Amino acid sequence: MSRLPQIALLPDGKRLHLQDGPIDLIVEADGSEDEMRAAYRAAARRFLGLLDELCEELALLRQAAEPRICRLRGAVARRMHAAVAPFAAKEFITPMAAVAGSVAEEILGAMQGAAELDRAYVNNGGDIALHLAPGVQFSVGVMDRPDRHGVLRTMVIPADTVGGIATSGRHGRSFSLGIADAVTVLAKTASQADAAATIIANAVDLPGHPTVARCPANELQVESDLGTRLVTRAVGALSDAEVADALAAGADCAQGALAAGLIEGAALCLKGSMTTVGLVRFDTSPSRGLHGSARESLIQA
Repeated sequence: MSRLPQIALLPDGKRLHLQDGPIDLIVEADGSEDEMRAAYRAAARRFLGLLDELCEELALLRQAAEPRICRLRGAVARRMHAAVAPFAAKEFITPMAAVAGSVAEEILGAMQGAAELDRAYVNNGGDIALHLAPGVQFSVGVMDRPDRHGVLRTMVIPADTVGGIATSGRHGRSFSLGIADAVTVLAKTASQADAAATIIANAVDLPGHPTVARCPANELQVESDLGTRLVTRAVGALSDAEVADALAAGADCAQGALAAGLIEGAALCLKGSMTTVGLVRFDTSPSRGLHGSARESLIQA
């Protein structure tokens, strides 16, 4: 390993920054000083070498997942496969669709195994693994356009229902087969949320629409796990009815995932319109903004 992972407390002294190649995590733990330090030490120990573990199996991780067979060996790689497997029988999906959430989940698990915490989160570029003690709530900011200053709402996450939050869409870090600006998913784990957000965002679509520009994924990124599949590059003007149709298609997909127990809720955004499914609760108080940890937990695809 020639590179050197970056591990440091942020200037506020409360949050930990872990960065290695494409993995860039913001971590925060709430508890006593001793427990917080123990959690951060555990997070740093587990972080070292994690990217190398994934790179050892990268070729297999980029292949279409088999719904009933997992040939992967690493703990994070196997978690990635488990998250996408429920979708693999009907949809093309690779374990890479759950990489960000699975990494966040792995680091959070290390922290929970080392310390008693009231609340903790690991934010991997907007895909968040979350621990909440009974009675504790968490707030995150949800943007309808992660690539610019879009509409910002505060989503309230209660304890004992959600352990993972993830966002996907055409403006995110990865390619999308659909036209959603953003799809934010709540699930029991971050890996499950990550996989489901990919599938639901793909389903928000108007196949063959003349104002939607697409191109093969491997023309933009030679080693893309999507290969020659057409990914969305631009979305032109859409009528209100077309926006509603695309969101309805995504909502149908989300309802199926909800009924199967794969997600707890989802918020789907396109062209300034939003549709929600399941457990999605926004703070409607006009005076309340994002405070404390929540300020650092803006969801971005």
